[in-house]
Amino acid sequence: MLMQKTIRIIAIGCFLAILTACIPKTPSHVQNICDVFMQYPKWYYYAKKSAKRWGVPVAVQMAIIYQESRFNATAKPPRTHLLWVIPWSRESSSYGYTQALKETWERYESTTGDSADRDGFAASTDFIGWFGYQAYRKAKIPRDQAYYLYLAYHEGIGGYQSRSYLHKKWLIDVAHHVSYRAQVYQQQLDHCANDIPSHFWWGLF
Repeated sequence: MLMQKTIRIIAIGCFLAILTACIPKTPSHVQNICDVFMQYPKWYYYAKKSAKRWGVPVAVQMAIIYQESRFNATAKPPRTHLLWVIPWSRESSSYGYTQALKETWERYESTTGDSADRDGFAASTDFIGWFGYQAYRKAKIPRDQAYYLYLAYHEGIGGYQSRSYLHKKWLIDVAHHVSYRAQVYQQQLDHCANDIPSHFWWGLF
């Protein structure tokens, strides 16, 4: 019995190690989207596929991912502390590149019929495109306007419509940073998009 438990624990450990190895490391130079896409060319084609499907530009998608996780696939909010010392629960269920809440991700899956992990980059770009489309459809937010999209992304579309962000100067400042980064990323892409390595199947899966 003890031997079986030991084997089971080792097997689970090996499985988790394989899963971890499959998750890409955080890109080396996240300030330059050309460097990010040169390191992970498939990411560019995933983002292009999302842009084609939902109408949210690649640069806007990437600016939101930068702000939410710095391209860290397993990013999580910090833990709260019990009695200021003991690590306790996390502030929310947000996770992955997009920091999407579990319930929001489930709504995305239900709406699109897709089923994907929050630490997958293809699903993450598609999620942001999907959210941008919902914001456009429900709140008339232009899909190329990173400032307004980020406010809705953070507050929820209902919160955006009620202008909850007006009481959060820090959030308005962050949304301006996201907008600026989207512009910088677009300028960078204008110079390197044609140089990003491609294979015909990268944009299909």
